[in-house]
Amino acid sequence: MVTVQPQVKQQLSWGLIPAAGVSASAILIFGLLNLPAGYAVLVGSLILAFIIDRSLASDLLLIGIGMGIISTISVAADISYGNMLLMGTVLTLAVLVPFLIDRYGYKRRTIVFPIRTGQKWSTLERSYLAIVLVLGWTILPFYFIGSGAYQNWPAINTPDEIARLFVGVNAVGIWDELFFICTVFALLRRHFPMWQANILQAVIFVSFLWELGYKEWGPLLTIPFALLQGYIFSKTKSLPYVVCVHLLFDLVVFLVLVHAHNREWLQVFFY
Repeated sequence: MVTVQPQVKQQLSWGLIPAAGVSASAILIFGLLNLPAGYAVLVGSLILAFIIDRSLASDLLLIGIGMGIISTISVAADISYGNMLLMGTVLTLAVLVPFLIDRYGYKRRTIVFPIRTGQKWSTLERSYLAIVLVLGWTILPFYFIGSGAYQNWPAINTPDEIARLFVGVNAVGIWDELFFICTVFALLRRHFPMWQANILQAVIFVSFLWELGYKEWGPLLTIPFALLQGYIFSKTKSLPYVVCVHLLFDLVVFLVLVHAHNREWLQVFFY
């Protein structure tokens, strides 16, 4: 087995049509919860990809399989024990199944999770972590509380509920990077320039986050976040770094949600 490097092709190709179709299907499946229409667009896009470029079709199929697995459940925020177990299992399969097909079916290493890169984080990269915290503290309270989006998450009052929210927020944050960046983005990078692959993965990423609860004007936050995560990963090739960025942002999300549901707690935000 060999590690597959991105195959950067011309700026515009016919393959963009089925790839955009796969991304658009995510809007229907996760954003609008219209599964029949979403599946129809997804299947039609895969068929078109097979006609245009079988290599592209094989990679879009892995993305489609992952999306299909996710779509078998609702990913709306629910921290009940049963739902956390169900969601954890399904999201794990959405990463594991494409990975196993890539590794043992296609016999290659396109989907990888680069943990040990051997490179130290630069001063700029370390500084960006602090910037993420400041931006999160500044923007997220205004978004969640000002728009009422915090109500998309269940009320949390007891230590047990707070602990489950903390685990859930962080687990999904890690999974986001494993699926949208290390899987979807990596597969798309084999066929398209970075900026195109990044936009395509961001559409799927943001659609998932919408169903999760980042609604109202949430896409104004999640779109640049998804694009930045793809860009940062393309530069650093470091899963730990993008995960660290995501978890720092999610730490503020967690604290804001706790405060939003219990205004007398954590009175350290301005909105």
